[in-house]
Amino acid sequence: MSALDPRVELAQRLGLSSVPPVRFESPEEVKKLLAENDYLSDEAIASVIYLADRLAKPVLVEGPAGTGKTALAKAVADSIGARLIRLQCYEGLDESKALYEWNYRKQLLRIQAGRPEGAGTEEWHDLEEDIFAEEFMLTRPLLEAISASDPVVLLIDEVDRVELETEALMLEILSEYQVSIPELGTIRAKQIPMVFLTSNNTRELSEALKRRCLYLYVGYPTVERERDIILSRVPGISSALAEQIAQVVRSLRTIDLKKAPSVSETLDWARTLVVLGRSEIGDEDAAATLHILLKYQSDIERATKELLGRSRPVA
Repeated sequence: MSALDPRVELAQRLGLSSVPPVRFESPEEVKKLLAENDYLSDEAIASVIYLADRLAKPVLVEGPAGTGKTALAKAVADSIGARLIRLQCYEGLDESKALYEWNYRKQLLRIQAGRPEGAGTEEWHDLEEDIFAEEFMLTRPLLEAISASDPVVLLIDEVDRVELETEALMLEILSEYQVSIPELGTIRAKQIPMVFLTSNNTRELSEALKRRCLYLYVGYPTVERERDIILSRVPGISSALAEQIAQVVRSLRTIDLKKAPSVSETLDWARTLVVLGRSEIGDEDAAATLHILLKYQSDIERATKELLGRSRPVA
């Protein structure tokens, strides 16, 4: 193994006893393993996952909602037999929910049990050092991921929902795989987790975060790939119906909708049509079940008009 291997350098910096094993031998193996775990990737996805493993870099996955960004992290975790640790981001997320917080109730009990009445400054100093130990800490997803000794995939989901201040809390983990805690010092990773950050691109992420990550854009799939996804995820569906569904969904995404149908909604629609016993679908059948695929009445009306309008013969 080359001395310039980024994983060697990182392992030495973290003080690991050995260099983590390679998880994927090639992009082709990535595609194969993901497919075995119900995720159909393309060349770009497989290449970025392979490089993330070899370079020990986090992956920032951007794209519209519902295109399989979260599912990708889950499939990678399943592929390598790792535990998935997920931090669901939201507005107002802070250090106590993302990194750690002190167990104040346990600390108070320790203080009450350990400080004799009339104790002086010296005794209090000793007790203060005692209560700021790892046993009094409540670990949250970011710290849990780097503290784990077993293989881990860390998913920071919808990172674009948090404020810049919270985003800054993640930078040390993303670049150094460590956390600095004032009362304890620096806690370094016991193993190098694979890290995925997803973003629906609702706000611009900081340059500091972006340069720490490999970038992957996951957009809506091609008709062929969406057909294959339907066939792999919807039992009992025919190839002809899967093809028709993929074609209709692609045409709807070209309309100016408030919310374009996601891949997960396409799968729900496909399952609905199978339950209804459809072996093929016409525009009128499609219009009658659009409420499964679309989530706004204005979108349903616009899509219905488009589908029924194109099916009427020109006078």
